[in-house]
Amino acid sequence: MDESGLSGRIALVTGAAQGIGRAVALALAAEGAAVAALDRDHRGLASTVAQLRASGRDARAFPADVTDRAAVDAAVDRIEDELGPVRLAVNVAGVLRTGPVVDCSDDDWAAVFGVNATGVFHVSRAVARRMVGRRSGSIITVASNAAGIPRAGMAAYSASKAAAVLFTKSLGLELAGYGIRCNVVSPGSTDTPMQRAMWATSGGGAAAAVAGDPRRFRTGIPLGRLAGPGDVAAAVVFLASDAARHITMHDLYVDGGATMR
Repeated sequence: MDESGLSGRIALVTGAAQGIGRAVALALAAEGAAVAALDRDHRGLASTVAQLRASGRDARAFPADVTDRAAVDAAVDRIEDELGPVRLAVNVAGVLRTGPVVDCSDDDWAAVFGVNATGVFHVSRAVARRMVGRRSGSIITVASNAAGIPRAGMAAYSASKAAAVLFTKSLGLELAGYGIRCNVVSPGSTDTPMQRAMWATSGGGAAAAVAGDPRRFRTGIPLGRLAGPGDVAAAVVFLASDAARHITMHDLYVDGGATMR
C-alpha cells in the first residue's frame, strides 16, 4: 500500500467536471484511488474521466445532479455495484450567486442551498448509510472561508457553505463511533472557472482579490497569491489519507491567511 493509504480505494468526487472537483479527482487518482466522478455537466465530466484514463488512472463517470435525492442514491448504488464499496466521498459540487440580499430572488436562494447544502446532505447520507455497516470511511466537504466570515454580496453562498460545514461536523460526531471521519476543507479565493465568472460579473480580478477591499470589509491574502485548485486538492488528499487517521470534525482553511484564523 502507498504511503497515503489510498491505493485501491473507491473515491466518489462530486463537482468533478471542472475546477477544484477535477483537481481533487486527479490528485486522489494520483495516490492510487479509483475515482467515481459525479457531476451534472456531462461534457465536463467526460473530459475529466478522459484525462484520468489517459494518464493510466482508474476512473468512471456517473452523471447526476446532487440536488436530486433519487439520482444520488441511484448513482451511489451503481458505483458500489460496478466499482466496489465507497471508502471516500468528497463533496465539491457548488454554485455561486452574488448580489445584495434585497435583490436575491427565492430561486437564487433555493438554487444555492440546493447544491451547496442539500447536495452535501444527499451525497453524505447516501454514502454514510453504507459506510456504517462497514465501520470505516471518510467524508470530506469542500466549503469556503466565506462560511466563517461575513461577505458583502455573498450572503446566500456564505450561509449555504456555513450550513454544509456544520452539517459535516455534526455528521462526523454521529459517525465517529463507527470509525468514519468527516472533515471540511475551506478554500479562499481560488483560480477556478467559478471564480473567474464572478469577476466577469462583479468586476475585480486576481490582483484585487489579493489586495483586498476595505470598502467592502474584505481582507486581502497575506501570502500574496491566489490558491490554485491543486492547493485545495492537496488538503483533501491529506485529510483522506492515513496520515490524518486521528483527525475528524476539522475545518482546514486553505486561503493564504485571508481570514486570519
